Amino acid sequence: MAIKQIGILYHPKVNATRVKAGELEEFLKSKGVSVWVCSAWDKSKASQRLKGTDLLLTVGGDGTILRTVQVVIPEETPIAGINLGKLGFMTEIDAGETAEKLPLFIDGEGWIDERSMLQAELVTAGKKPQIFHALNDIVVARGEIARLIRIDAAIDGQPLATYKTDGLILATATGSTGYSLAARGPIVYPQSRDFLLVPVAPHLSLAYPMVLPETAEVTLRLNTYHPATLSIDGHINLGLSDGDKITIRRSPHVTRFLRIRSRESFYGSLEDKLKGKQGESGRKS
Repeated sequence: MAIKQIGILYHPKVNATRVKAGELEEFLKSKGVSVWVCSAWDKSKASQRLKGTDLLLTVGGDGTILRTVQVVIPEETPIAGINLGKLGFMTEIDAGETAEKLPLFIDGEGWIDERSMLQAELVTAGKKPQIFHALNDIVVARGEIARLIRIDAAIDGQPLATYKTDGLILATATGSTGYSLAARGPIVYPQSRDFLLVPVAPHLSLAYPMVLPETAEVTLRLNTYHPATLSIDGHINLGLSDGDKITIRRSPHVTRFLRIRSRESFYGSLEDKLKGKQGESGRKS
């Protein structure tokens, strides 16, 4: 299906992304496509423009994509990332490829890469439960004080362990190449629905990462007097207190990426991406 309307979301704190977004707007309009442009940080404004949009282009890096995902929920508008950032695990094309590759999107070419997400339900005494959705990861970690926190963890209602740790990462397959990887978690094939439980610097407690099936439900309860934090994809952050409970399960929502590279390109480009190579010389089709 040919694309008639495209939204462009850019990183507002990087001038190069503003400039590129303007260039893309002019290019797409010259091809007869209706276009709107917005900061990826302005969720409310972008969400209001979403109706009737066939594709969202992000200009930046993976962080810009993660913010765009929050704009899309609960819709299923596909996303295609244009990489101007330091990391581009989720982006599809580099900035120098746009004149060549964008017409392919406009003509309806490509395939949909559907990625699993996680849902976190935060229950705090005396407050209404809050629901969040993450494409990359959900992290429960210590706050500003450099002291270990205690987290009682259970899976499917069965006690697992009391972690004494800097934090716990619950990561999707997409997020397995992010913070989870830095904490010595495994890399999971991106279309997998399994998710990871990875401790960060555990002390005299369960130290191994775990791969959990998509049906698993993980319950974390804070058992600490020290301040802690709940982080959703690295940019939604809330303070946690002793007794707070976070329940993590597979989200009912998914993120849909529009791809034009081959379905096997994840393996061919993995080493280059892990080394931080950017630009056409560091990407494989």
